[in-house]
Amino acid sequence: MIEAQVSILTIEKYYILIKTILVDDERRLLDSLKMMLEKHCPELDIIACCQHSEEAIIQIKKMKPQLVFMDISMPGKNGFEVLNELKGLDFKIIFVTAHNEFSIRAFKYSAVDYLLKPVDEEELILAVNKVEKSIGEEPKHMDLSALLHNITPGISNQNNKICLGTLTGFQVVLVSDIVYCKAEGNYTNFYLTDKKNILVSRPIIDFDNMLSENDFLRIHKSYMVNLHHIKEYRRGDGGTVIMYSGEEIDVSRRKKDLFLEKAKSIFKI
Repeated sequence: MIEAQVSILTIEKYYILIKTILVDDERRLLDSLKMMLEKHCPELDIIACCQHSEEAIIQIKKMKPQLVFMDISMPGKNGFEVLNELKGLDFKIIFVTAHNEFSIRAFKYSAVDYLLKPVDEEELILAVNKVEKSIGEEPKHMDLSALLHNITPGISNQNNKICLGTLTGFQVVLVSDIVYCKAEGNYTNFYLTDKKNILVSRPIIDFDNMLSENDFLRIHKSYMVNLHHIKEYRRGDGGTVIMYSGEEIDVSRRKKDLFLEKAKSIFKI
């Protein structure tokens, strides 16, 4: 009897579909996305396809989806303006964007899911799988606010915000407030100007790639520093940097020349 109940529950769970709305002003791309989802993501129930921003606002309010694929550039209101009109976002969002439309780094910093046009099938499946695992969790409004901050014209790299995923949720911080990062196995510890630290559930190499354009440099296999927080450099085998916060961090011999070259370009030595 118990085994039969478990089987029934499993079947019921398998057929719980995710109510989904697609928004894109180009009919061809909208139809293509719908076909790929129907083929590869049967867990989605596509309840509406919208070509206009006003139509999207009406359908989202009326149909109450759990997931929205949101195009960004549309006539009238863009995707961000549509979301700003929807008070209390209680659904997951996957943005669909052209390559150079917005800084892709802005999406990565905010941890918002996004797909580049033309949409790749494998990336689409991965994005949907991530959403499926997170259904039931609270929507991450703060990571969306980080994205909207980062795409504001005139925002410098150091004034970007980054969303840091932790074991209990996530925190959004200014890049300029990060003093240095330390590798902790498959985790990364972020040390901030307020003397606090945040343990993030991603390896340091992920942030090495992400922050390298923001004047961060991996000076050691275990350390990446914000060059704007360096107070002093002391010569040695590889040398040592002293941060304004007081920490002393060794520079590896292998990274010494790269560090000195980068420091000279930033500080005009």
